[in-house]
Amino acid sequence: MDQRLSELIALLHREVKPALGCTEPIAVALAVAKAVEIIGENCPCDPSWRLTEGFHIDVQVSGNILKNGMGVGIPGTGMVGLPVAAALGAVCGDSSKGLEVLASLTPEAVARAKELVAQRLVKVSVADINRLLYVKATVSFCDNQASAEVDPHAYAVIEDDHDRIVETSFADRILMSSESGAASVDRYTDEDSVTVREIYNWAQKAPYEDISFILEDRRLNLALAIEGLHGDYGLNVGRNIRKSQADVFGDNFMSYAMGLTAAASDARMAGCTLPAMSNSGSGNQGITVSMPVIAYALRYNVDDEKLARALFLSNLVAIHIKHYLGKLSALCGCVVASTGSACGIVYLKGGSYEQVCAAIKNMAGNITGMVCDGAKVGCAMKVASGVSCAVQSAVLALHDTCIPSTDGIIEDDVEKTIRNIGAIGSAGMKTADRMIMDIMLCK
Repeated sequence: MDQRLSELIALLHREVKPALGCTEPIAVALAVAKAVEIIGENCPCDPSWRLTEGFHIDVQVSGNILKNGMGVGIPGTGMVGLPVAAALGAVCGDSSKGLEVLASLTPEAVARAKELVAQRLVKVSVADINRLLYVKATVSFCDNQASAEVDPHAYAVIEDDHDRIVETSFADRILMSSESGAASVDRYTDEDSVTVREIYNWAQKAPYEDISFILEDRRLNLALAIEGLHGDYGLNVGRNIRKSQADVFGDNFMSYAMGLTAAASDARMAGCTLPAMSNSGSGNQGITVSMPVIAYALRYNVDDEKLARALFLSNLVAIHIKHYLGKLSALCGCVVASTGSACGIVYLKGGSYEQVCAAIKNMAGNITGMVCDGAKVGCAMKVASGVSCAVQSAVLALHDTCIPSTDGIIEDDVEKTIRNIGAIGSAGMKTADRMIMDIMLCK
């Protein structure tokens, strides 16, 4: 395999992975699970101790983790918020599964987690730290089996990525400490740095057998979409769009893509126990970057190889833009993800590199500025809006219509346009981010 293609595939594997539940509460569950596992490794415990022990769980998080964890459904619980996610991490979490840490969820585990929350044994607070993505979970308990010389408490710290554990400790002894984001300003390496031109070229020429793994997007996210269409989840945005095709939206590709994509978001944000294929640490972004492309392939009988190439393009474009934005910000992630899907649709319709660039510019001039006011069931409406904009932008690009550089943040160079999106979302909207969090916390 070509070395450069190998690097891009490694980037995809790092940023596109299964995630069960919204990734902010899942990051909390992951940190708690790791801390509990450390206690289990260092203390003699009964095999069923995690289902019976009275844990004391103290979780400190960055403001953006709190914002995105306050109102989102936690898989299998019928509850929202970080406390029950933390409790589940203690009771049944498996840190080796990363963003699928709660894959071993059982009714007994859910019942015990709810008891821990009801007994006020879980505390969540905002950390006094200048980081966008940060979780520190400290776990202790009144242990009846451990040696009297051992103080059974442990902590685990996550920084920068939802599944990146950078430090662990047991009984005030550091077990592991890796380079933190404070020391590593930019984890996006030279090998990761890409351009839209390079992504487009590799989407065309990469051997199919090397990129076919990306079709796992279809298996996971389509299953979520089908579940959302048939179940009663959240606001039922996707299901109601599909129901209203005849008299409102029309039986066309746009409404089909909007309905499927929003349905997957409906299910995920309301606590469905099916995993999503995430992108850049977000399940909703993974859904939005892939489902419109998958919807096109389903509606127009696109073969697997062409779909894989389109998903390769859409996912990498989203990762590329997200690099300049950061994992968490005040800019809604569906802006970035739907830009990726617009590129994928252009590719499926035989579009050129120049038309892919036009789609990106059309998206930048259309929905840049959509704010993130936390993860919640209402995200499905933003997802539907993003899909609508993606289809519009792709269609215009395919007719060689592109927002000119005289307009707003658009530049002749697509790479400069992408950097402008990132600057607005990361630096320009910091005040908006703080205001949104203040409003949410004071309700």
